[in-house]
Amino acid sequence: MIHTMVCQQNGQTSKQVNPAEIGALVTERRNILWLDLEKPTPDERRILTDQFHFHPLAVEDATNKNQRPKIDNYGDVYFLVFYDVDYGDDGQRIDEHELHVFLGKNYLVTVHDEPIAEIAEVAGRFHRDLSQIDRGVGVLLYALLDTIVDHYFTVADRVGEHVADMETSVFNDPSQESLEEIFKLRRELLDLRRAVAPERDVASALARRDLPVVGEATALYFQDLHDHVIRVTDQIDSYRELLSGVLEVYLTMGASRQAEASNELNKTVRTLTSWSIILMSVTFIAGIYGMNFDPGASPWNMPELNATFGYPGALLAMLLVGSTLATLFKRRGWL
Repeated sequence: MIHTMVCQQNGQTSKQVNPAEIGALVTERRNILWLDLEKPTPDERRILTDQFHFHPLAVEDATNKNQRPKIDNYGDVYFLVFYDVDYGDDGQRIDEHELHVFLGKNYLVTVHDEPIAEIAEVAGRFHRDLSQIDRGVGVLLYALLDTIVDHYFTVADRVGEHVADMETSVFNDPSQESLEEIFKLRRELLDLRRAVAPERDVASALARRDLPVVGEATALYFQDLHDHVIRVTDQIDSYRELLSGVLEVYLTMGASRQAEASNELNKTVRTLTSWSIILMSVTFIAGIYGMNFDPGASPWNMPELNATFGYPGALLAMLLVGSTLATLFKRRGWL
């Protein structure tokens, strides 16, 4: 779909332009054109080559997705790759919208497959104040990129709130779900940094005062854009470090809980072992005096079997052995 965001011709501003007349329109340097192609069809993409005569390599890059943020020079035309980021509908996922920009001396062409709200916002701002258009196409580009970068701070702040909530959750109620959420957030921050950090080089290149399509006066504004990108990148890095700390706390608390459980298990094993030894000792005495044999026919006579107090004596022996072992184990803290 083709949108004419800004078209100023011979001092007159219009919102409609005939695609077949674009070539003649941009030839006149006093005219200014901003054309937006949203999810363009193959026929609409041919405008890039038939009317603007862009380099085939630049057109190929504008067709392929997942490009790294960059700025390439093709003579009088500059090709930029920039990213707009936003939170998804569920508020838990970062959406990245790839934006391709062709910048000429008097025109700006934006190509993207997904809706980007900042484009309509900037276009509406220029339509309300047409005097800004006379300052050149570099102002259009700066206004668009600056609006996109300003929106980064909103996204970064929401990520920061999510990290803070995750930190509270880990301290109060660590769980497997918390661990999964931590790794999900780390992935989102990594994707966000991968999209934003390389844009520092793009903003730095635009801030150079020797770019004829930007102009020396507009280059000063791109220095401010460069500073904003650096601030967002630093903010993302700080959230990544904070999230790494949350992960370390989670793992430390998990190890502590595991050690505590292991310690409790050891105590239980010691207690059971102590009682087992006591019962085995008592059972040993009972087993000897419970054997079935005739002491008169045996070469080994057990006088205790015929003694008057043999039975109470055996019970007393078992009691003494069991009590002694129980006292010993209790002093060692096993019971």
